Amino acid sequence: MSNAHADNEDKCCGTKPETQGSPQHGGHAHDHSGGEHAAPVKSRRIFKISGMDCIEEVTILRKVLSPIVGNEDKLSFDVLNGRMGVNDDKVSDADIIKAVSRTGMKAEVVTAGKEPQDAGSYRKYATMLMVVSGLFTTAGFLVDAYTKGSLMAAFQEGGKMPAAAIGLYIAAITAGGWFVMPKAIYALRGMRPDMNLLMVIAVLGAAGIGEWFEAATVTFLFSLSLSLEAWSIGRARRAIAALMSLAPETARLKQDGGEKEVPAGEVKVGDTFIVLGGERIPLDGKVTRGESHVNQAPITGESVPVRKEVGAEVFAGTINGDSTLEIAATKTSDNTTLANIIRLVGEAQNKRAPSEQWVEKFARIYTPAVILLAVAVFVIPVIMGLSASAWFYKALVLLVIACPCALVISTPVSIVSSLTAAAKAGVLIKGGVHVETPGRLKALALDKTGTITEGRPTVAEVIALSGHSEEELMARASALEARSTHPLATAVIEYAQKKNVKVESAEDVAIIPGKGVTGHFQGKVYWLGSERYLQERKQETPEVKAMIAKISGAGRTVIVIGNDTHVCGLVAVVDAIRPAAKAALARLRELGIEHLVMLSGDNKATAESIAKSVGIDEVHAELLPEDKVTAIDGLVKKYQSVGMIGDGVNDAPAMGRASLGIAMGAVGSDAAIESADIALMADDLSKLPWLISHSRRTLSIIKQNIALSLLTKGAFILLNLAGMSTLWIAIAADMGTTLVVIMNSLRLLSTSEKTT
Repeated sequence: MSNAHADNEDKCCGTKPETQGSPQHGGHAHDHSGGEHAAPVKSRRIFKISGMDCIEEVTILRKVLSPIVGNEDKLSFDVLNGRMGVNDDKVSDADIIKAVSRTGMKAEVVTAGKEPQDAGSYRKYATMLMVVSGLFTTAGFLVDAYTKGSLMAAFQEGGKMPAAAIGLYIAAITAGGWFVMPKAIYALRGMRPDMNLLMVIAVLGAAGIGEWFEAATVTFLFSLSLSLEAWSIGRARRAIAALMSLAPETARLKQDGGEKEVPAGEVKVGDTFIVLGGERIPLDGKVTRGESHVNQAPITGESVPVRKEVGAEVFAGTINGDSTLEIAATKTSDNTTLANIIRLVGEAQNKRAPSEQWVEKFARIYTPAVILLAVAVFVIPVIMGLSASAWFYKALVLLVIACPCALVISTPVSIVSSLTAAAKAGVLIKGGVHVETPGRLKALALDKTGTITEGRPTVAEVIALSGHSEEELMARASALEARSTHPLATAVIEYAQKKNVKVESAEDVAIIPGKGVTGHFQGKVYWLGSERYLQERKQETPEVKAMIAKISGAGRTVIVIGNDTHVCGLVAVVDAIRPAAKAALARLRELGIEHLVMLSGDNKATAESIAKSVGIDEVHAELLPEDKVTAIDGLVKKYQSVGMIGDGVNDAPAMGRASLGIAMGAVGSDAAIESADIALMADDLSKLPWLISHSRRTLSIIKQNIALSLLTKGAFILLNLAGMSTLWIAIAADMGTTLVVIMNSLRLLSTSEKTT
């Protein structure tokens, strides 16, 4: 086993980082985002939550349910799909449903993976009530205008309002505030004022001083604003639903010499199904018969179809080319790569981005401060002898203006849109907490094998020494590598078979981590490994050293084979550099990545040759797994924000130590997806620059939204104090800001590379 085996050695002997959750919740040791933890539970239940459309509702649910289940970590939330997970077997479904109802939301149990039949009724009902509120408000205004003789008279203060108009306004307030009032009551009881409470205070205050039109208008516009918020989340939900629809619901199962169309969920692992040309593949599996080109763009974002032949892996949701394939299922329908992507994108909202956390903390201080300011705006002028009714009205307007609706929604919608767009582009971001990090990276460490190179090495040259023949050398090398699945071992065995060398397994094979392997073959002890292992055995001669230097200088990896007395020969292995590597790394520099580093277990000469050809300026070679962690530590101390990209398994310890761990070519690999913060589903380095641009674009839009929200608030507060604003104008301005923020955030659903 050559030293390049050290590039992947920790598959056997590395330390796998702890994850935050079960297989349902990937993450590694440095992820403290507040997601689910891995503590085993006896019962996991899923509830459909009607009315949960943003992080604010999640915060409310955590507050009310944590005392019941005993620990906040037993709760998980999927905002995109409106679901809540409860890991607790002591609390009944009825108690959870009752507790949720107190918040103004509705919980229903999801059984056997099926959604409640009326899952979408809440949103439809809320929309209907919003429309009814608008109609009653309009009707009340028209009745008032008719009674007073003109539309302008209805706008002016003073004059007796007819009872019919008041009745219609009350109906409008009731309809528009139907789902807001319970949340406001809960906020008041919990002494946690939020925008729902601000709106209710303003509406009741306006009604109390006879401003019925404005009270009804504020209620309608606020309910319209909430509907826009729900629509924006629904837009992202529909994008995820589009992913879900990629996998066909049925499969053409092969049985008893014939075919039978069955639901995809009934296909078991090992069953063979048939996919005709042009059809979508319903399940993950391996090709058992046929050859075709498969369009994997829906999963990996690759633009060019990939050739598939017997033994090749295929994935649910991808599109078969012109030829028929027979495929043996390797996963059930609820555990495919596509299903995991959809689940992880949904759960990613549970891990909040730094900007989301900042907005939430800001709102906790901001909202009570606004209430105190409104009280001061009313009390101080009254003490000074000014009009109580006029300043009470200004205090109410202040409450409406200061409502943090646009501010609260500014970040979550951006994050949801960003996560969804990335998934469509073949980049799986496992949490809002990881959306912003790529845009802040200063340095990037890259594994060599399988990241910069293609990870499919081939034997380029065999040099037999000490009187041995090539056939003898390959027999010994293949015997030592016979049971290894490492790419270099595969290259040796394939070459031996190509040369018609019989491959026999050696006995008493022992692995020397990161260095080599020893074993008995045909009664003698042989070893295989790196130049470092050769030096440790003190068997390196000047001639052998010169040969290794020449081979390594050409960018090839050297495998040394020997016995207890001498070196039997050398095998030169070449791993092609990815065609897109040089251009992708150049683009990273253009984007401001200050430092690019290669981390490799291969010998120094080979690593430096490859690094030079792609434009990397720092190389750490001949590394053991723990050495890679040490290298990352040094980079973090120097650059603070450092990314590490590898295959997601063998580089897991180093990825866990970096600010951001990125798995390369993770399609089909559950372990790779679980071990990284971000997974590039295809073997495409060009996705790295795209990811950084996408992250920066997300950050830019979030900052735009926050700035717009705060500036609008400030401007209208000044207009209010100057007597130039009214309740309905204030809420209209807030709703307009909310709409602008939402539309700005939804621009992120575009997956094109773009910097702002």
